[in-house]
Amino acid sequence: MIRAALLCLALPVSAQAAGFSPPEGCTTTMTVQSKQCRVSNYYTCQNDPAGTQWRVDADQEGPFFLTQTNIEGEWLQSHDGAPSGAQHLAEVQDHGSIRTLFEAGQDSYDFWLEREDGSRSHVTGRDKLTGETSVIDGQSLARTRFSFTETDADGVVLQQARGQEYVSRERGSFFAGPTEHGDGTGTWRPSDGSPMTFAFPGDKGFEAGQPIFDCDAVSS
Repeated sequence: MIRAALLCLALPVSAQAAGFSPPEGCTTTMTVQSKQCRVSNYYTCQNDPAGTQWRVDADQEGPFFLTQTNIEGEWLQSHDGAPSGAQHLAEVQDHGSIRTLFEAGQDSYDFWLEREDGSRSHVTGRDKLTGETSVIDGQSLARTRFSFTETDADGVVLQQARGQEYVSRERGSFFAGPTEHGDGTGTWRPSDGSPMTFAFPGDKGFEAGQPIFDCDAVSS
């Protein structure tokens, strides 16, 4: 059910085998192959505000996550197939901003999310530039240290994360890096979804529908 819902939102069924195809009125801008068997296709739509973009994440079984961000890289909504429905930005006390991150060297954020069933959660976090830059497949990416916590309306921790990410001011996007995930109990689980290749219109691998890195390891 999760994948069926996302397939309807993200791409035509006819495009699943051949590769990624954006919804009508939208244009794919970038395809990123990452570690841990994930491929992400980014697209923009003609009726959205300038700078707004969508990202569809897929594994070997197809799309599993769809999200939208604005020109500042600020999260707006996501669809993960949860029974509680899509998650949308509700109240914002402190907007996240890639521009502020690059100008000040760090940026904080504080906002509330709301599911379609009315349930709410509170997210707080911080990004900080390390001063280091990594070049991955020709893309110059600034490195960050980050941490965030998401709690329910009663303050109970739902999830936490801390570690390193990559950010591109030009692309208006953050990319995963070596990270630890927690649930508030003191136990942390490592992961590394770092980008490996970038493809743009005309490049080999552009609009790929299948991931290519670490898939055998993930399957086993």
